[in-house]
Amino acid sequence: MTALSALLRPDRYPRSSRYDPGWVLDLDMGPHPLWLLEDLAENLDLRPGMRVLDLGSGKGATSVFLAREYGVQVVAADWWIAPEDAAAVFTEAGVGDRVTAVRAEAHALPFEEASFDAVVSVDAFEYFGTADSYLPYLVRFLRSGGQLAMATPALTREVRELGAIPPHIKEVVGWEAIAWHTADWWRFQWEITELVEVTSALLQQDAWRDWLLWARAGAEHHQDGRSANQPVIDMLIADGGELLSFALVTARKY
Repeated sequence: MTALSALLRPDRYPRSSRYDPGWVLDLDMGPHPLWLLEDLAENLDLRPGMRVLDLGSGKGATSVFLAREYGVQVVAADWWIAPEDAAAVFTEAGVGDRVTAVRAEAHALPFEEASFDAVVSVDAFEYFGTADSYLPYLVRFLRSGGQLAMATPALTREVRELGAIPPHIKEVVGWEAIAWHTADWWRFQWEITELVEVTSALLQQDAWRDWLLWARAGAEHHQDGRSANQPVIDMLIADGGELLSFALVTARKY
């Protein structure tokens, strides 16, 4: 089995396995976004016709998945990816009529309040969502009863508890690992606002193994994949699942 074919795992990720792994890797901006989203959506109630904000949508794989798999109307918002580039992905994937690409910075969202049924963020929240004031800002855009969901890199113990960023992580990630919190940290951070009910906060099952599969596939698939992915592969092997994971957190607005 090649590293690329290992990304097809219908027993674990039946929806994601319907997508060409090469296509997903071509839209690579982090560990397998469809695996993360498929797990995350297990604790969501997404229905056809809902309006969903895909916050930090990157090159568009998660927005395509949301539109295809759940029949929702998606607004794909990202600061780094040009809307016309994302729109081309959506058109090619046959969801151009259901996904709108918008350039937006997460702290200055150009939307009306209470205009979304759900906000979903995959592998992006760690860059903008850790501040105490961010959740109160973000939930303004959700309707009453609206759902919030995010998947973000996580540690099994807080850096503050460890006393330092572990060397094998610091060498690759640097200071950014300070924003990689535990699932319990996220639960408290959201619940203390009394603005949402946290419906799930957990670490993804075998997240580090999934991440390793993805990094190895990236090393095989991309022209410069070995040099770009080898440090991540080494970090994950050194960690062995002791500290590195992904947090999956969902909530509903009161």
